[in-house]
Amino acid sequence: MAQVFKAQAEFGVKLVLLALVVGTLGTLAILLWRARVDDQLGAAQAQPVPFSHKHHVGDVGLDCRFCHVTVETRAFPGMPSAQLCLGCHAQLFADQPVFEPLRRAARGGEPLAWRKLNTVADYAYFDHSVHIAKNVACIECHGNLDQMPLAWQTHVLQMRWCIECHRDPAPHLHPKSELYSLRPTTLSQAERESLAHWLQLESSERRLDCSTCHR
Repeated sequence: MAQVFKAQAEFGVKLVLLALVVGTLGTLAILLWRARVDDQLGAAQAQPVPFSHKHHVGDVGLDCRFCHVTVETRAFPGMPSAQLCLGCHAQLFADQPVFEPLRRAARGGEPLAWRKLNTVADYAYFDHSVHIAKNVACIECHGNLDQMPLAWQTHVLQMRWCIECHRDPAPHLHPKSELYSLRPTTLSQAERESLAHWLQLESSERRLDCSTCHR
């Protein structure tokens, strides 16, 4: 009997040690992942052409939809093509070396390899057109792009961040006239609540249902 008890005790110790090792490695992996994600916040990302939202949006006054042409109609907002950029830059600063990727892409018929800044996990679904249709302004997710010489990510796109908005969307709603202004809304909290009612948003149960984002 003593020998059996010893074997069981040894097995239990091994299980505890294994759990400690797995737990430690898991915790370390999570910490490293979070550090990597946090490092992306506020850090400008390299692009094939150093596009300045501050200049094009803040100074020139381009509307978001000029470059992101499908933001109101599709899940993906669309990215500017080389031909779209050359609509201006075939004349403006046309001989500058920085625009060679535009000219090369246009000659070869290849799309520009823009680097996506804001990505959700592969197992999550996000539709830009739905959020625009429900008066969630660009600034709510993308921040003050009109002040960014080179764009950076402003929010960690984790599940809890999405759920906070889905649980109480009213504070994030803007009037149609302000969806692309990249300025804080002029609506009061009471007006936002009224807007939420007028928009006939999905029920809280539907907004928070797993299948809404995980399809």
